[in-house]
Amino acid sequence: MRNFLSYIILMLLFGMLILIRVFEDELFYDPYLSFFKSDYLSLDSPRREILKLSLYTTLRFVLNTVISLGIIYSFFRDKSIVRFSLAVYSIAYVILMIFFLYFVINPRQEDYYLFFNFRRFLIQPILLLLLVPAFYYHKLKN
Repeated sequence: MRNFLSYIILMLLFGMLILIRVFEDELFYDPYLSFFKSDYLSLDSPRREILKLSLYTTLRFVLNTVISLGIIYSFFRDKSIVRFSLAVYSIAYVILMIFFLYFVINPRQEDYYLFFNFRRFLIQPILLLLLVPAFYYHKLKN
């Protein structure tokens, strides 16, 4: 019964990540969503409100982080792994936000591709895709 409940919780958490992605246009202020869907390498940076963009990017990162930590806990049932993951997410947030703000404040066409990738780590649950296999491999080794 516990395994069945774990699968249901995991499906709900993954479903929440999917819903964040599906409704990103409605939930978050991000002029870069449509910008990066176009031929952004030949366009000027879109008009943006830096504070609003930073707050919504932070909100999205926090939502993805909380859901990702729930997924990590559901997979491994180990609070020390969740604490370590939280530390990784916190450090990553600070570093990525510094780069994000630099690129938002100083937009240059030659930096768009780099900005696209830093931004992706903030708005997508990519760290989850890196941490789960790493923890699984670590657990197999021990």
